[in-house]
Amino acid sequence: MAFDLHHVHLKTPDPEATAQFYVANFGGTIKDRPPGRGVLVDLHGLQLNITKINTEQNHEQHYGIEHIAVQTDDFEGTMAALRKNGVTILEELSPGPGRQIAFVQCPDGAQMEVIKKV
Repeated sequence: MAFDLHHVHLKTPDPEATAQFYVANFGGTIKDRPPGRGVLVDLHGLQLNITKINTEQNHEQHYGIEHIAVQTDDFEGTMAALRKNGVTILEELSPGPGRQIAFVQCPDGAQMEVIKKV
């Protein structure tokens, strides 16, 4: 049995605003806005399905996701751009063996990890 990654699903009260966050701050692009199905964002090859809570599903649903990680070749420039955009920096760790890491706040309690391999 083989598997391929299909998508990460983010649930939010405001799919459009959440999609725009990933577009403006992490270079995502809007792929589609299927009627009644939220927004599909391409985040550097990772599909984000961004929707509201689905009232047709009966299992317990939650807003957000813990975190997604993106890698950058310009950590300082990325962090400066995020600060300029008013993004909350949750934690910026001291450079460790082979990497530099920060965590930033995204909509609905989700986080983004920014990594630069050094």
